[in-house]
Amino acid sequence: MIGTRLINMFDILVAGEINPDLILTGDVVPAFNQVEKLVDSASLAIGSSSAIFACGAARLGLKVAFIGICGDDIFGRFMIDEMEKHKIFTDRVIVQKNGHTGLSVILNKKNDRAILTYPGLIGALSAEIIPDDLLNQCKHLHVASYFLQTAIQPGLPNLFERAHRLGLTTSLDTNYDPTETWVGLEELLPLTNVFLPNEKEILSITRATNVESAIKILSKKTETIAVKLGAQGALAYDQMNRIQTSTLLVDVIDTVGAGDSFDAGFIYGYLNRWPITKSLRLGCVCGGLSTQQIGGTAGQPTLLEAMKYVP
Repeated sequence: MIGTRLINMFDILVAGEINPDLILTGDVVPAFNQVEKLVDSASLAIGSSSAIFACGAARLGLKVAFIGICGDDIFGRFMIDEMEKHKIFTDRVIVQKNGHTGLSVILNKKNDRAILTYPGLIGALSAEIIPDDLLNQCKHLHVASYFLQTAIQPGLPNLFERAHRLGLTTSLDTNYDPTETWVGLEELLPLTNVFLPNEKEILSITRATNVESAIKILSKKTETIAVKLGAQGALAYDQMNRIQTSTLLVDVIDTVGAGDSFDAGFIYGYLNRWPITKSLRLGCVCGGLSTQQIGGTAGQPTLLEAMKYVP
């Protein structure tokens, strides 16, 4: 019941996929015919948009709980250990004894990347698994990688409705659709308080020719939209305001997880009822600073570090 909510136990519940990233940097274009090439660096890092977002939000000082499914294997144990190091509550993570945790191999070329993903249990979490007693302890529900989380898709509208009835707000970042069909969001978007696509995603979802047209289409369905524009910054719309801000100028080392770090910054501002201009700027700062280290989480700023760049 709403009257028995455990106020402020968690700011955010992330319902998401669990997989590490193996990041290779340098001359990463493969050469077949049994050619062996050397790369500059290799690192195993926290992966999955959901976990990177969770780490970014926790780094900013929000209290974050995570629910997802992984295997009882080296990759699954690595992810749980790393999330706990970031002060994320992982007790509701489901560990399948004979399951296989997914893995993404990222071929990183500084300002661009290619990703090879073994799905494993990435798509295994269903909406029905997420109980009301957990929702009841949280202020906000975030879902990322919609198109990869195949089991959660059918029940996600109902989950967002349950969350709203319990007093939570909701946010969604679809990420890229590997099938490139970009369908299934018609019922979900009207139940989404904050939609967080990038330029490619919003154009693909709406079939629009430009971002302004895409926002006009979706503004009739979703309360707040924040579109990540890469080097051009970001654009937000919240029924009353249309705001665009520039990106943070940094020496980019690795763009992995920059969009998820942006999401963490923007949602921090949203939950604290900041003006949308300030929330958008914090998102851009968090995304920009995250690119200065290898991996999605190593460069994520604290709130104090980020606010140096937020007016």
